[in-house]
Amino acid sequence: MFSPKEYIYNLVTCKIKSPLAAFLRGFLFILSLVYGLAVVILAGFYRIRPARFNCRVISVGNITLGGTGKTTFVEYLCGKLNKAGNKIAVLSRGYKRDPGQQGALGVGDEPAMLQKKFPQARIIVDQDRVRAAKRAIRDYAADILILDDGLQQWRICKDLEIVTIDAREVFGNYLLLPAGFLREPLSALKRADIFVLTQVDFAPDTGGLTAKLKRINPRALIVESVHKPVGFSSVSKPDEFSALDALRGKRAAVFSGIGNPQGFEDCVSSLGINAELSFRFADHHDYTQADIRGIIKAAQEKNLDAIITTQKDAVKIRQLETGSWGILALDIELNITKNETELNRRLLKLRLI
Repeated sequence: MFSPKEYIYNLVTCKIKSPLAAFLRGFLFILSLVYGLAVVILAGFYRIRPARFNCRVISVGNITLGGTGKTTFVEYLCGKLNKAGNKIAVLSRGYKRDPGQQGALGVGDEPAMLQKKFPQARIIVDQDRVRAAKRAIRDYAADILILDDGLQQWRICKDLEIVTIDAREVFGNYLLLPAGFLREPLSALKRADIFVLTQVDFAPDTGGLTAKLKRINPRALIVESVHKPVGFSSVSKPDEFSALDALRGKRAAVFSGIGNPQGFEDCVSSLGINAELSFRFADHHDYTQADIRGIIKAAQEKNLDAIITTQKDAVKIRQLETGSWGILALDIELNITKNETELNRRLLKLRLI
């Protein structure tokens, strides 16, 4: 079936080679110049007088499309800041949410997942982050605001600007949307206080990326991290957990609707699980009963031992019928592998921990 999104991806990554493809890439490049000019003007305008709040504001964002591990780092921050006794509010736009629905569909998959993991934190979903910030302070007396996907939130003054970067994917073809994957010009990275490199265990070498980031922004701290699997939880019975080695040597189907499905699949394979079937849906996909039936049928036909998905996808399929199959979610957490001490120093300097 023809997928416009997949076609454009293959187009901008030069996987399609033809005179028409070359013409289309040229057209997209012109559009990216227009987009870039608009971004620079808007960013400059909104940053003249950004909104200031009587609390600490931390932004966690990325400069590219796709998954870079920012939500996993938000989870890491929530755990650390909550342990220090802070009143935390996470402000999210709730991408692709349906306000008329209940549960994860109503607030969005990432906010629903964060709320499940951190019931003591306030997860506020609102496209207007300034309005959400005022509500967090007024109604919940929040003393720390975390802007999930906040790099492009130019209207708010931030105490700490954190940018997550997938150490394997980096910046694509270095072009702005729609000719490439950059949301802003690379010069926007000069605003960052901290770079968090994710999935470094699957990257051949981070030296080149580190050198490039130091040239762009010499003052920023560069932290390295990995996504560490901690176990499996049942989608239908979230309180039931299985150890990581429970599926070692087993044959499984995996499915996900996230920005970086390859990272998830690599993580599953690293556990000694043979992922014989892979189903990739669009990021923030709204699953239907037909989707789940199709996955289960395919797994049954190959006589597989398990079906595995992500935590983010799990919150969206809990209300769907899975029959006798106990679909499992791979639970992961972010571990800092380099410069954790310096990261803590910066958090301590802002009196966050």
